[in-house]
Amino acid sequence: MTYYHIYHPEIPPFLAKFVQAPEVKRLQNIGMNCGCEYTAFPLFRGLQPYSRYDHSIGVALIVWHFTQIPSQAISGLLHDSASPVFAHVVDFMNGDYLQQESTEAGTEQIIASSPELQELLQKNGLTTYDVCDHHRYPIADNDSPMLSADRLEYTLGNLINYGICTIDTVKKFYDDLTVGTNEGNQPEIMFRTMETAEAFAMAALRCSQIYVSDEDRYAMQILSEILRYAAECGIIHSGDLYTTEPEVIAKLQHDDKTAPLWEKYRSLARTVQAESPEITGEWRKIFAKKRCIDPMVAGKGRISMLSPAFQDALTQFLHASQDYWVCGI
Repeated sequence: MTYYHIYHPEIPPFLAKFVQAPEVKRLQNIGMNCGCEYTAFPLFRGLQPYSRYDHSIGVALIVWHFTQIPSQAISGLLHDSASPVFAHVVDFMNGDYLQQESTEAGTEQIIASSPELQELLQKNGLTTYDVCDHHRYPIADNDSPMLSADRLEYTLGNLINYGICTIDTVKKFYDDLTVGTNEGNQPEIMFRTMETAEAFAMAALRCSQIYVSDEDRYAMQILSEILRYAAECGIIHSGDLYTTEPEVIAKLQHDDKTAPLWEKYRSLARTVQAESPEITGEWRKIFAKKRCIDPMVAGKGRISMLSPAFQDALTQFLHASQDYWVCGI
C-alpha cells in the first residue's frame, strides 16, 4: 500500500539509496497492524498490505517535504529499523503495553553496524548520531497528542486502509498542512483551516478507537503469548524477532506445539466482554496505550480548544474503560 505521491512528488535520489539498504528492505515484511491482519476479525480482514517499509518511506517524504533537511528525512526513514516482527506485539511480550516503546531500542546499534548505511551516511556527510534518533526532530516526531510526520503518516495510511476516508479526502487533509510554531515554541505540522483540522481530528479519532478496540488488544495479547511460549520452547529465539514475519510464522506453523495455537489465532473472528472471566474460553483483561492526535490550527490553537464536538469525543475516548474481561472466539 503506497501513497507516496500524496506526500511528495518523488523520492529524492539521496533518499532512494537509503531505501535500498537491507535494514530498510527488511521492513517490507513487518506489518503496520501488529499481527491483527492475520486474524479473521472483520475490523482487519481484507486490509491491503501496509508495511513498516511503506510507512518509513512515507515518514521520510513528509519530513523532507516540510524541512528539506536530509539528515531529518533519513532519520524518519530509519526510525523503525529496529522494529521486531509484529512490531508492538513484542512490547506486550516485554510488559510495555501501556507505553509501547520498548521496541524502539536498538536503532542506533543497527545503523552503526550496517556497512551499507555507514557508507551512505559518509557520502552524505552524516554520522550515525545525526540520524539514529528521530525524536530529536520535532517535525519527524514529538509527544502525543501533537502532530508529527510519524503520527501523520500512519494515520493517513490507516484512514485509507480502514475505509474511513478516500484518497482524495486524505490528499485534502495533507494539502492543508503547513509548519508553524506551537505553544511550546517548537515547530509542528499544523493545519491552515479549522474545518479541515476538525475533520482530520475526528477521522483520526476513529483510527484511535480501532487501535484500542477489543479485537486489537486481544489479538496483540494472544499473539504475544504465542511468541513467548515459542521462545520458552526454543521454537524461536530472540534473533528471530528481528527477521521477518513470514519466517517466524513458518517456524510457528512447522512445530507441533505452536501450529495449533497459530491456527486458533488465525480463526479469531469476534470478541465478547464480561465483568469477570467465565469458566470456558481464553479470557484476558487487557490495558493498552491510547493513541490520539489533537492538531493545531495555525494562529488559533489546538482543535480541542476550538471544537466542542471534538473535545467531547476526545474526552469520551480517553475516559473509556478497559477494565473488563475479553474473550476471543
